[in-house]
Amino acid sequence: MRTRSWFALVAVYIVWGSTYLGIRIAIDTIPPFLMVGIRYLISGTIIYTWRRMSGDQAPRKMEWRSASIIGLLLLLGGNGALAWSEQRIPTGIASLFIATVPLWMVLIDAFRPGGKHTDRLTWLGVLVGLIGTALLANPWQYQGTSPPLDPIGIIVLIAGALSWSFGSLYSRKAVLPESPLLGTGMEMLAGCVGVFVVGSLLGEWQGFNLANVSLVSWAGLAYLIVVGSGVGFVAYTWLLRNAPTAIVSTYAYVNPVVAILLGVLVLHEPLETLEIISAVVIIAGVVLITTAKTLFTRKISTNHTPTGED
Repeated sequence: MRTRSWFALVAVYIVWGSTYLGIRIAIDTIPPFLMVGIRYLISGTIIYTWRRMSGDQAPRKMEWRSASIIGLLLLLGGNGALAWSEQRIPTGIASLFIATVPLWMVLIDAFRPGGKHTDRLTWLGVLVGLIGTALLANPWQYQGTSPPLDPIGIIVLIAGALSWSFGSLYSRKAVLPESPLLGTGMEMLAGCVGVFVVGSLLGEWQGFNLANVSLVSWAGLAYLIVVGSGVGFVAYTWLLRNAPTAIVSTYAYVNPVVAILLGVLVLHEPLETLEIISAVVIIAGVVLITTAKTLFTRKISTNHTPTGED
């Protein structure tokens, strides 16, 4: 079991860290929202059909409603925004903005009605992460050799991270099927509908010709479908049920490192000193937040451990 866990964890590290590169390659000749829609239409159909043929019960209307909300927030608002922004923002930098999702989740959860109490270590992590984000998004006094980051791309990425955070928080109490993979397939199918609608409103179908799509872009899309959505999601879902949450959550600060390295090595993206500092600060903030969650979980478990005295 330990060996399987490590294989699954490494798969999530590398696969989800490499999807930023896959997205950039795919959108080179495929419009971003159409690319995301195709990816999740195929992935969702495969996963949903597989689980239904494996004996999972047909979802109820309430479960489809929850899956649709989650799919729109995660895949349209999150992945759609990411794919669109990678036209303007380097892949490694984009991954750092998405890595701020745990920060936004803490803020949203703390200030919403009936939200959770947040301890000092978590707030410290949020503060550190936001400082790193501010450093990364600083377009006004840039001294490096690469051009300033595109402000619109930054705004869309932050909006995407917020959308992903709302979707993640909603999914905690949403009515979903007992099978996590069946729910994932439903979310993909519902999300791709919204993605196609937005792509149509943006005019991505106009002038789009399959003959103009390069083999490299097809390869990038195939990688996202088979490896990113297939291997990555299956490994992550298995880990959630078989490995400690504290270990699984480490993907949040390993993925950006993988994305940055691939962006530099494959796409030759520039990496300035300020960007390296920002990356370290953001990842440090995420580490503090996940550490605080782990300590809190252990404290709860200890307080509820039977003593044999009652």
